[in-house]
Amino acid sequence: MAVFKKQILLETKEGKVSYVDITLEVKQAIEESDIKSGICTVISPHTTCSVFFEEFAHDINEAGDESLQEDLNTVLEKIIPDHTSSETYVYPGEEHYKAVESWPNAQEYLPDGDRKALWNGDAHLKSTILGSSETFEVENGKLAVGSTGYIYFVDFDQTRERTRKCNILIIGE
Repeated sequence: MAVFKKQILLETKEGKVSYVDITLEVKQAIEESDIKSGICTVISPHTTCSVFFEEFAHDINEAGDESLQEDLNTVLEKIIPDHTSSETYVYPGEEHYKAVESWPNAQEYLPDGDRKALWNGDAHLKSTILGSSETFEVENGKLAVGSTGYIYFVDFDQTRERTRKCNILIIGE
């Protein structure tokens, strides 16, 4: 049995939920792996990000989101409203603020000491619901999905732009 690992870097935006189509990168990783039969797991190591499988929707809104992504945002917003004040969610509590403020890289998470930069409780909850990974079959050295199935990485944290990691793990023969 062989194991192949690859990490890809993805850029996400401030002020909006960021969806990234990573289907091509996953297919390329499978090809690079030389694994003909097995499984491919796509994993987000971030607590405010998810990986999901959905049909490609050809309709794109003004923000650049596909119609199914726009619908997903609308549904999730009804269940989990955006984190717009310190009263919206219990998280982050005072102890969490203090812990982050003590980190050597606290400026990354709290620019100019602004605690609003941690108002991403909604992103944590949304990613918890969708999950951080998806597993797919590898058959005949290819991603075994239908022609309309696409793999997306989504960053629900809208507090700042970031470079995110996504891990691809392929196991098989």
